[in-house]
Amino acid sequence: MDKTYRAKPGEVLQSWHHFDAEGAVLGRMASRIALILQGKHHARYTPETDTGDFVVVTNATKVFLSGNKADDRMQRWHTGYMGGLREMSSGEMRERHPERLVMLAVRRMMPKTILGRRMLKKLKVYPGAEHIHSAQQPVAVDMTPYLPKQDS
Repeated sequence: MDKTYRAKPGEVLQSWHHFDAEGAVLGRMASRIALILQGKHHARYTPETDTGDFVVVTNATKVFLSGNKADDRMQRWHTGYMGGLREMSSGEMRERHPERLVMLAVRRMMPKTILGRRMLKKLKVYPGAEHIHSAQQPVAVDMTPYLPKQDS
């Protein structure tokens, strides 16, 4: 009788992926990043084990927000103090805290569990083109599916 393969935490070899966010649509890129962080792109995927890979995102300041999302979509958070609800448009957040915008987009696509928060720690976002993970030799991901659609 065949048994279903269940990955164990120590036996999973994690690789590194590099996303260059220049001109990429935020939502499309974030959904692919969430898939890689969870490990769903591998045949070894096991829901209760962290089988995902590491992801490095560069050029977060140049991410593309389609439609009027840069002006209309508001990012909200609470400071923890009374009356401490703050909000900022996505376009303004892209200018001031671009790594936070990408991190929020990916976080909202991840499982809302302890394991999901552990997986999210494998995401490294940088506003510019430079990153400190060159020793890990991240594999560049083809960004053509994440670019805005061109009208013909």
